[in-house]
Amino acid sequence: MDTTTWVGATAKQIARAVRRGDANATQVVADHLEQIAISDPELGAFRLVRDVEAIREAEKVDDQEDLANLPLAGVPVAVKENTAVAGLPTWHGSAAARTPEVAEEDHEVVRRLRGAGAVVVGVTKMPEMGLWAVTDDDTGATRNPWDLERTPGGSSGGSAAAVAAGLVPIAQGNDGLGSIRIPAACCGLVGLKPGRGVVPVDFGDKDWFGLVENGVLTTTVADAALGFSVLAGLTPQTLKEPGRLRIGVSLRSPVAGVKPDEPNVGAVTTASRLLTEAGHDTVAADPKYPTGVALGVLATWFAGAYKNSEGLPIDKLQPRTRRHITLGKAAMRAGLVRQASRDGWRERSIRFFADRNVDLLLTPALAAPPPPAVRYSGIPWWKNMQANASYAPYQAPWNYAGLPAIVVPVGSRPDGLPLAVQLVGPPDSEMLLLSVAGQFELQNPWQRQNLV
Repeated sequence: MDTTTWVGATAKQIARAVRRGDANATQVVADHLEQIAISDPELGAFRLVRDVEAIREAEKVDDQEDLANLPLAGVPVAVKENTAVAGLPTWHGSAAARTPEVAEEDHEVVRRLRGAGAVVVGVTKMPEMGLWAVTDDDTGATRNPWDLERTPGGSSGGSAAAVAAGLVPIAQGNDGLGSIRIPAACCGLVGLKPGRGVVPVDFGDKDWFGLVENGVLTTTVADAALGFSVLAGLTPQTLKEPGRLRIGVSLRSPVAGVKPDEPNVGAVTTASRLLTEAGHDTVAADPKYPTGVALGVLATWFAGAYKNSEGLPIDKLQPRTRRHITLGKAAMRAGLVRQASRDGWRERSIRFFADRNVDLLLTPALAAPPPPAVRYSGIPWWKNMQANASYAPYQAPWNYAGLPAIVVPVGSRPDGLPLAVQLVGPPDSEMLLLSVAGQFELQNPWQRQNLV
């Protein structure tokens, strides 16, 4: 880290320095706003930057007499643009999907971030209505800091790009079918999707029938644990050693015909070795992904678009979005969105851990490198479907089951892009997932950021 700027510092480092009086929040935020001004015109991570407001809010943090109880004191954060920030419109990925009025109050997760001392410097871009694992809109594509010709993933692509480029140390995102974990894998970040009901969602009809969970993207496991604790309303704590675990390992793809490429197979091999060296036992354990689960995921995804479109000018939405909405309307009419299907898959997924006598499941995070950073909104719907399914098939089943899952970096592809793996756990295993991710970090540290 350049000692003349706070850009590149972790959230924990910044908060500790501000609490001690070794730094002030105003300077920390100013440093990051300067970096955003330098880098974001090429990166395209932010929809809107709160230059003046963020400095004012940082000054208020500095004026507080007691900073000891602020775990994120002075930490600049970014918020995904589908999450309400008081005084701003909620964009949902496009001008056509944007709510016409500004938000009167912060979403609960934003309120918790602010209550912990964080300063919201801006809102980050996402694909229209959060439907895709790539991030672009009519203004262009958001770019991956590790390779500007590649996507940072989606739908929390703007948040991931901002963190990976050092524009903020921590960003809020949400995950409906992988929208935190996919961009975390693309950008070499830690991305935790909490289990169902652990972190407030409160999106009304826009939560994809309960698939969506809120979380954070960070460059370190410690920051991920800190951010998760704040969002979950928990007292931040030091991660504990997890003890000896039995961890299932699977390369099986939930999408028929899609297999991980050689680098992603190698990532799982590396992670398995690291787990063994940390004292854990690894065993082959392939979950069965029934056809009914795949159909249920698709139907719920389509129907979520249909529900989200209510009240919007449909003719002004992107063609790929309109196709999703049409399919979602049909899925709803056919009764294909079935809670019983989800409950059955959840029960089956929980039984998997008991039946196979494993504490966690290790899978690839991606099957292929991130696709090119282009305007997918301008190409046919089926090409969007193909691009998404062929590189990011491993996340959706765990939203459908409502189980926690984390993506953690484990190395680099031959072209320099990050490699990552996914760990999935039973209900209430978020801290265990973070502890194991922390062991990866200690054994095999990764490059945290790539400043653009």
